[in-house]
Amino acid sequence: MNISNRISWLAVAALTAFAAVLTACDDDKSYAELLEEENKAVNLYLADQTIETTLPEDNDFITGEDAPYYRLDNDGNVFMQVVKKGDGEMAQSDQLIYFRFMRYNLINYDGVNTMPGEGNSDYVEGGNMSFRYQNFTLESSSAWGMAIQMPLQYLPLNSEVRLVVKSQYGWTSEISSVQPYLYHIRFYKSQI
Repeated sequence: MNISNRISWLAVAALTAFAAVLTACDDDKSYAELLEEENKAVNLYLADQTIETTLPEDNDFITGEDAPYYRLDNDGNVFMQVVKKGDGEMAQSDQLIYFRFMRYNLINYDGVNTMPGEGNSDYVEGGNMSFRYQNFTLESSSAWGMAIQMPLQYLPLNSEVRLVVKSQYGWTSEISSVQPYLYHIRFYKSQI
């Protein structure tokens, strides 16, 4: 690559990064303020939960509606509560995985009122969503973000989890909005 091409590539990369920062900011808040707001919302929700900062040996997770939330990454971007440990096999790389979910914007969490949710969990007409496990080269997999697939590193199919997900691990189309979500997800094996 010659110098002219490198400079052009760097200019495009810099403009793209600048545009991403601009679109991340609403009219009144900087990106740093949005990140602070996101952290406060996640901390408010997790303050009402039991948190485990280490994963159990042999993936022997405590399960149930009152199970603790386990931190899945070192930076605290994803926390998982295992509602039900599945009875299926472990997901294999590039395997087609179906899931049903509801998600709730934690910016709306106040500890008292029920948050409005969105997703396909309770709606048959919503259909199943899918991804190819660990194949982020496909838009159909990467669009859901990294966090959706993380439980399958530890749990078999047919598992049900809740995930607290900060924006950078969420849907790729929504990263710049800096909104954390609580997901309630069930994973299924393709029946085809």
